[in-house]
Amino acid sequence: MPSPQVLQPVLQMKVDELFLNWLSDPATQSLLKDYLDLIKSGQYIEIGDGDTVVNRSLSFKDNNNVVSQRNLAEKKPAAHSSPTSSPSSTTIPSGSSSHTRATGLHGRVLRKSVSTKKAQVRTEEPITSALSESIPKFYFPQGRPQANLNIDGLISKIEKIFSQFPNERATIEDMGQVAKACECPLFWKVPLFNSAGGDRTGFVSVHKFVAIWRKILQTCHDDASKFVHLLAKPGCNYLEQDDFIPFLQDVVNSHPGLAFLKDAPDFHSRYITTVIQRIFYNVNRSWTGKISCHELRKSNFLQNVMLLEQEEDVNQLTDFFSYEHFYVIYCKFWELDTDHDLYIDQSDMARHNDQAISQKMIERIFSGTVTRDRRVYKEGRLSYGDFVWFLISEEDKKTDTSIEYWFRCMDLNGDGVLSMYELEYFYEEQCQKLDAMAIEPLPFEDCLCQMLDLVKPEVEGKITLRDLKRCKLSHIFFDTFFNIEKYLDHEQKDPFSVEVETDGQEVSDWDKYAADEYDTLVAEEAANEQYNDVC
Repeated sequence: MPSPQVLQPVLQMKVDELFLNWLSDPATQSLLKDYLDLIKSGQYIEIGDGDTVVNRSLSFKDNNNVVSQRNLAEKKPAAHSSPTSSPSSTTIPSGSSSHTRATGLHGRVLRKSVSTKKAQVRTEEPITSALSESIPKFYFPQGRPQANLNIDGLISKIEKIFSQFPNERATIEDMGQVAKACECPLFWKVPLFNSAGGDRTGFVSVHKFVAIWRKILQTCHDDASKFVHLLAKPGCNYLEQDDFIPFLQDVVNSHPGLAFLKDAPDFHSRYITTVIQRIFYNVNRSWTGKISCHELRKSNFLQNVMLLEQEEDVNQLTDFFSYEHFYVIYCKFWELDTDHDLYIDQSDMARHNDQAISQKMIERIFSGTVTRDRRVYKEGRLSYGDFVWFLISEEDKKTDTSIEYWFRCMDLNGDGVLSMYELEYFYEEQCQKLDAMAIEPLPFEDCLCQMLDLVKPEVEGKITLRDLKRCKLSHIFFDTFFNIEKYLDHEQKDPFSVEVETDGQEVSDWDKYAADEYDTLVAEEAANEQYNDVC
């Protein structure tokens, strides 16, 4: 197949077109006629380029393009031009010294210059200030600047706080007061400390901190942009998972609700990993592994960070920091990870919830379609961090992230549509499990009709991610194709009655599951301790 040709403008045709337009103008024809009469009569006419005026007696045999060129820019006789005109208003040089050139060629060159000049003059129309000022600025990637922000006043408050410290140097223990002087939440203290080099020197000087904070105030205009600037690596405008580690380690070390973890340092990294995964699960809606300022603004993460200093019980902050939720997730993983190397394979995953998840779905999870670690596919192992995503998505299939998670798994060819073939592929294993349980499965055609009635896709026969997000019963749809236990539970209920019951419900499915499982795990642990005491 020949390569496509690149379109190029035919400049000569455009020049000729402009010249003919100029030549056909009545004013131009009248002016040329007047000069032609002067040339025929042998009278003197003045031809100049602004500062110099040359008197010449032109005959009809001379190049008449000299006259036509002179009158293009000003549309008046050259004798009326001012000798003090600015360079921008000077005419194109006439080229009268080039008598050796052919008239036709010389005329063509002059016409090209004249036409180009005219085209340029037409396009150079100044934009009025009123027009440019009528469109207000609407894009603020670093937040909308505050109108009455007194930066010098804030800096003076910070300097006053530093004056209380020896040698005007703040240690990590002092950074809580500095954070408050900066009008930041208490648990910003480690990011503030590290941004001024405190993690390297062990202290922060007033001059270094003031210089850095002044720059932040001038460039970052809201909490999201400031938080990203403090935690991100140099030159980055986004947050990656390891950027949160120092911040969360300080939460573990200093929050009163986590004081009991001081005696269990081995669980620090497990808790921090869980919180980081939950942050990215809820905040990083783009699935890029990089949290932007925009995503941070749209989430409630910074509000939860602010609540950390007000709420002594971290279990009340169920979105990110709950220790009870961490305990449930880690215990579920520990049950599957028999060799306790913090990795599980497909056979381990199959034992989750008494083999409720279909093998075909487990294979899709281990294919790497919903995991960022490439070793999952190469080595066939799932890390603890990826298990956090799996368990939350499995127990709450109503959130946008969980719907995206399972849609990616079921979309075998990645075309953004769940076809009838893909639905039948997953439903076959469900039928096999039902047969093994002596339960007659519903024919796929009937099941398909039920699911289409449930989802009501915009395009008949094609279920998209948008359709499932709009459908309030997405959990029933997914369980039908790969979770046999929950599928049977749904079959015993009227799905539309479930929709009425859950309408307006504040507690999420995940919160309910975590609370129930935590109570069960605590009761089992207490029973084991009592049994051991008796023995």
